[in-house]
Amino acid sequence: GVVYRGHEPIAGARELVHALHAEAVAVRFATNNSMVARNGYVERLAGMGIPSVAAEIVTSTSATVEHLDRHAPEVRSVLAIGADGMRTELQDAGLEVVMAGDVSLADHEGGPLARGFDAVIVGLDPRVDYQRLAVAMRAVADGARLIATNADVRYPTAAGFLPGAGSIVAALATATGATPLVIGKPSPAMFAGILEASGISATDAVVIGDNPDSDIVGAHRAGCAAILVLTGVTDAALAATLDGERRPEAVAADPAAVLALLEPRFR
Repeated sequence: GVVYRGHEPIAGARELVHALHAEAVAVRFATNNSMVARNGYVERLAGMGIPSVAAEIVTSTSATVEHLDRHAPEVRSVLAIGADGMRTELQDAGLEVVMAGDVSLADHEGGPLARGFDAVIVGLDPRVDYQRLAVAMRAVADGARLIATNADVRYPTAAGFLPGAGSIVAALATATGATPLVIGKPSPAMFAGILEASGISATDAVVIGDNPDSDIVGAHRAGCAAILVLTGVTDAALAATLDGERRPEAVAADPAAVLALLEPRFR
């Protein structure tokens, strides 16, 4: 809950983004959601009067692609557990993608798969089932590295919470004994990748987030300062108790207060 909540922009968020753009400040919208392709977020933000381009959107899937491109270019073929938006991002990056749901049980009865993969990439898949887990487990056993777009154990919805990608990752990690490479927040990989791709040092960046456990911790692990905004999952009472990696450099009630904190740096 930093820029929008549900399908509605948070009051002041549009003005904050416009002000940052007016000052030529590089803006990136980072999300652990792996299910929606970046162009989907561009359209969503545009509908709220917030201009953006795909290069400004960083999902846990696009961050995974960026990480592989820079640090593991040998990964070319992947078995994926995830939604259509994840498949789109992986394919657009030039990766050979096979969705775990497209490997039939006839192809897999517990023995080696008909082919190998460089990596198994896991995102949130609302259609995940035993077959997909079994196929992914076998691929890891055959030598594929296990990569998690994010490790969020819960996924927020308007009605409450559902199991997140981290629940699927945990099942595979338990079944395979493999330690997954996690890209999304609070792993430093997502923010480090943004900095590397943008040519910006961590000391010149600030992360604005509403979740101490993902946004604030992730910022600090990447060496960035963090502002906690109280328009999402954290209220003032909880913010006052935060310490260690979860304690932000500043707390802002809303996007307007964030802008007030940042304006002195524009001068």
